[in-house]
Amino acid sequence: MAKGYWVARVDVSDAEAYKKYVAANAEPFAQFGARFLVRAGQFENPEGTSRSRNVVIEFPSYEAALACYNAPGYQAAIELRRAAAESDLVIVEGYDGPQPGES
Repeated sequence: MAKGYWVARVDVSDAEAYKKYVAANAEPFAQFGARFLVRAGQFENPEGTSRSRNVVIEFPSYEAALACYNAPGYQAAIELRRAAAESDLVIVEGYDGPQPGES
């Protein structure tokens, strides 16, 4: 089964208020098996547009990624985030097929 991913780009406008969002999302993330792969590290933006923070979160499945987003606990966290940041989020299914150089 392919994993699921959240790919987010975020501009935080109120760091103190954003901390409340981070605290509120911990429970739904744990409930749905979320694992941070990228969390606001150093980056280059050679093409297109960007925001100041980039986040990639892995879930055990695409279904878990969708369920987490739609869970009441995460929906409550979103309201905290909206007051503190602007963001873009894509929920995408992982790829389990052949890789370059593999037969």
